Amino acid sequence: MTPDRIFEAFPAPSYRGNQERALRDIRDAFAAGNDVVLVRAPTGSGKSLLARAIAGCARTIEAAEPSEASGAYYTTPQVSQLDDVASDDLLSDLNVIRGKSNYTCILPQERNTPVNQAPCVRERGYDCSVKHRCPYFSDRAIASNREIAAMTLAYFMQTAGSEVFRKRDVVVIDEAHGLAEWAEMYATIQLDPRSVPFWNDLRVPDIDSIERAVRYAENLAQTCGRRKDDLLAQKSLSPAEVRERDRLQELIGELEWFVSDFRDPESPTTWLVDQSEPQQADSRGDGDEGDEQGGPLTIKPMNPEKYLAHTVWDRGNKFALLSATILNKEAFCRHVGLNPDHVALVDVGHTFPVENRPLYDVTQGKMTFEERSETIPKIARTIVRLMAHHPDEKGLIHAHSYDIQEQLADLLRDFGVGDRVRVHDRDGRDDALEAWKASGDPDIFLSVKMEEALDLKGDLCRWQVLCKAPFLNTGDSRVAHRLEEGQWAWYYRAALRTIIQGCGRVVRAPDDYGATYLADSSLLDLFERARTDMPDWFEAQVDRMSQPDLPAFDPQAALGESGSSGSESNDEGQRGRSRTRRRSRRSSSTSSPLADVWETE
Repeated sequence: MTPDRIFEAFPAPSYRGNQERALRDIRDAFAAGNDVVLVRAPTGSGKSLLARAIAGCARTIEAAEPSEASGAYYTTPQVSQLDDVASDDLLSDLNVIRGKSNYTCILPQERNTPVNQAPCVRERGYDCSVKHRCPYFSDRAIASNREIAAMTLAYFMQTAGSEVFRKRDVVVIDEAHGLAEWAEMYATIQLDPRSVPFWNDLRVPDIDSIERAVRYAENLAQTCGRRKDDLLAQKSLSPAEVRERDRLQELIGELEWFVSDFRDPESPTTWLVDQSEPQQADSRGDGDEGDEQGGPLTIKPMNPEKYLAHTVWDRGNKFALLSATILNKEAFCRHVGLNPDHVALVDVGHTFPVENRPLYDVTQGKMTFEERSETIPKIARTIVRLMAHHPDEKGLIHAHSYDIQEQLADLLRDFGVGDRVRVHDRDGRDDALEAWKASGDPDIFLSVKMEEALDLKGDLCRWQVLCKAPFLNTGDSRVAHRLEEGQWAWYYRAALRTIIQGCGRVVRAPDDYGATYLADSSLLDLFERARTDMPDWFEAQVDRMSQPDLPAFDPQAALGESGSSGSESNDEGQRGRSRTRRRSRRSSSTSSPLADVWETE
């Protein structure tokens, strides 16, 4: 790596905000001999441009010896972030590669077939006449041979050990704050009807210890191997059989990794196993004779340092990890298996005026499971008041869960403001989001788990509500295990990270503005408990927090001056409306960017 090339590798024609200083600090951190540099850069810092500049410092193919790694990887856990990179003209030399399922076979008779189910994977010995033009293999060849290959973190991890995507000189991971959690998720093994192709043929024992889970995993891996061999022996497979074969191969790898890691006395990984209630099952399978029948299993790793070593840290010489919310360097390094002595932290200052991103206290009580039945109706009434306060501006409601979303939607319909409310389900998230963003109406969107990777610049959204402190589920065995060990700082830090990510959804540029309303009183308690881990720029937001002067509860005002005059349906199942449209303009007599003057057209 040549850190001094960082400025010439910066792809934009000029710098904005704190980019020039950030590049200098990153250069100096690598030049000082650090193997890993954490770049804590808030929204609007241009992290993708910084990432490109860092990748451009990698050793070139021409300068490398045959045994030396060259080039760079750019990876991010967010698919939407990779889409943004692919569409950015300034990042056109980041050669994007995606998984096979994202490409369509170009054979005339296979026009609607994804590449992972094409004849080349269905038929043994198939010689594809158009492989040189196949979009997947073409993108893979380009990405593997160019200086910078860009991919999702999932694909990056899956290609560990690949002969195509070998070790490179520099690895840049964008949105890296959740790296430990992503690794835990990827290394988690689900054994249930959806993940095991022949589940109904299994007899699952009652797993009462991790040692017994290991023995069962060994037996199951052998069964998967036999079934996979039977499929491989066939000359031709159907698409369904291809999916089964590929899933069996994945499952064998997962089970063998678990068994190997558990039996490695030097592995730092702690494994946990959860088992659901038994389901109806066939008497055949891999359980021991006389075992009681058990249900679906989830085998979970904690602190999977060994897994990250194989899938990430062995893939490069130098690493840059970028995020707005790497809140504690030592804790982050501990969870991902890094030595903090070889890691530098570069802080990039926030360039958005704090007055443009205000926090408002509209807390209505706690949203714990025991108390939410009393709090949710109060929050719903507050949302109606906020709709009247923002009659011509789109709003985003972070409902936290589908149960809370459903309750809020029902209450808002009961209050008579349902015509201005949009929701989504698990399967239609993206379509519903895009329909809301494309609409010119000032609707509110009741969202679930959309605190990250959402760019709502300008009038796409001017206000949002955090309905619940995003604490991790204490019913999850990993969370419970850590809390039993007293890791409460980690627990509060994880929630704070999600809040900071959420607050960044509606203010995307120095001249942008948007308000965030806090409805759960537990959020205020969290701020006090996690204050020492707050970035300075977010602490400034918290210190300026105030209570807004909202209009009285009036559903008619929440719908606009003339209210609703009817309803209709559309393809997304959303309610339509016909009402007087209004427009807003910035007042020239006020310094507050949120003090709008409303006038009727």
